[in-house]
Amino acid sequence: MNKFSKLGLSDSTVEVLDQLGYETPTEIQSQAIPLLLSKASSDFIGLAQTGTGKTAAFGLPLIELVDTEDKKTQALILAPTRELGQQTGQQLKMFASKNKQLNVEVVYGGAAITNQIKALKKPTQIVVATPGRLIDLVKRKAVKLQDIKYVILDEADEMLNMGFKEEIDEILSHVEGEHATWLFSATMPKEIRRIIKKFMSDPVEISVNSDQKSNIDITHQYVVTTTANKLAAIRRFLDIHPEMRGIMFCRTKLTTQELANDLGNLGYGVEALHGDLSQAQRDAVMQRFKARSMQLLIATDVAARGIDVNDLTHVLHQRLPDQLDAYTHRSGRTGRAGKKGISIAFVNPREVGRIKDIERKIDVTFEKITVPTLSEVKASRIQHWAELIKNTSIDPEAFEIMQQLSGEFSEMNKEELLKRLITTQLDQLGLEENGLEDLNERVGDKKRKPVANASGLNKFFLNVGLIDGVTKGDLVHFISDVSGISRKQVGEISLQKNCTFFEAEVESTDAFVEAFRGVEVDGRNIRINLEEGELNLPGNNKSSRSNHSGGARKRTPHRKNRRGRHHR
Repeated sequence: MNKFSKLGLSDSTVEVLDQLGYETPTEIQSQAIPLLLSKASSDFIGLAQTGTGKTAAFGLPLIELVDTEDKKTQALILAPTRELGQQTGQQLKMFASKNKQLNVEVVYGGAAITNQIKALKKPTQIVVATPGRLIDLVKRKAVKLQDIKYVILDEADEMLNMGFKEEIDEILSHVEGEHATWLFSATMPKEIRRIIKKFMSDPVEISVNSDQKSNIDITHQYVVTTTANKLAAIRRFLDIHPEMRGIMFCRTKLTTQELANDLGNLGYGVEALHGDLSQAQRDAVMQRFKARSMQLLIATDVAARGIDVNDLTHVLHQRLPDQLDAYTHRSGRTGRAGKKGISIAFVNPREVGRIKDIERKIDVTFEKITVPTLSEVKASRIQHWAELIKNTSIDPEAFEIMQQLSGEFSEMNKEELLKRLITTQLDQLGLEENGLEDLNERVGDKKRKPVANASGLNKFFLNVGLIDGVTKGDLVHFISDVSGISRKQVGEISLQKNCTFFEAEVESTDAFVEAFRGVEVDGRNIRINLEEGELNLPGNNKSSRSNHSGGARKRTPHRKNRRGRHHR
């Protein structure tokens, strides 16, 4: 018997759920659905982690409560992203497939507003919208808020993290008449509490697994390596786990694209997803990812919001998020529907403290693991190769070809032939050239000389930027040439309009800064200093998105000697 039938849903809705394969409700669904049906006019708060079925928790009661005889818009669902809005709309339409009079429209930015206005002229009981586009449609009188009976804030914390605070305030302020507000969120930051206090009245609150703030089906792990070695470390995990299918999160669009390029050029099945891609490009990437044509999707936090892909085995964090709450949303992409998942954070020695902060913040325990050694990667790849051979069906032509080649190997015994086959396979593994056997960093072990002759990761300011016509590659070579450090010791670079912020692993920050004294760019003195605050990364402020004139002449940083000459 379908257990949804005990929650107060109509027979037709339960029949649809049967057809869709929904049999047992999740905890948030079993608690929220009967409450929302019985107390439809009450404000409601549902706290549950990503992937626990919140859409059905509010969507099923909503399609039961909406009056299909009434042609007016009665319900408004706010979603943080186009992707999440589309998924919500699709699910609602599936749930209401037996009710042909119920119309659901999804509206969002990045698409032609004229087409959306035309669609909204049809009787539409439920509108799913991103905040910015909804405000545009309200101003054009394409959506009227006076008849709204239900306002649902889906992924409320995500909307606030994306900067929709003012839009949410404006929308909620203009919803007229008696209505119920249902708020669903994975976390409860102070801004959510502010919305509750200002716009909700005596809400009923349900918190699923309040004592367990993170999904118990996710194993949380971290490795400690240098920033310069993170790419190599990531490669080794991809090699050890060829069955991995996951998402890797980066903090900047620049890092996301470069990492995807680097791994793609090395033969790994990866693609990037970030805000600089057009919507058509993003849609194409997601179609390929859902079709399992790649092993790893590399994405920024913003671009990945709203992604709903089943059966992800791993979530990787190239860098931890700025906001600790964001870790919950990241890791929640795996370990869904009762399946196990793994979340691995790649941190440098100075970031280990943030792991402890996350443990306290969301009540999880991280397991420290090690980056596989080159020897382990070789052994794993050979083992997978051997398994592939054992599971390969024999081609009918193989016997004839073997007869033709038998004379070539007549002087070799089975063991010698196998050794030579293994050797040719090792040559084709594509392992790191001159790679270090051990990429792990021992926190607090001062006797061990860190990789790349560095004693730590430092952040620096440089008064050269996009306006000077330089590229990231120019700066890596320039920093290495002037200071004498290896290019591998230069970490993440944020190239902005008038300046650059970058990371470097150096033995002495004073000596490193001193090396640039007297260096000029076209007669302008170079200034480098230690940046004490957070690294100012692209996307953190408007200046990081500024573009310089396409006609600017490219000028490569160079050094001036005592005689006034310039050296490249």
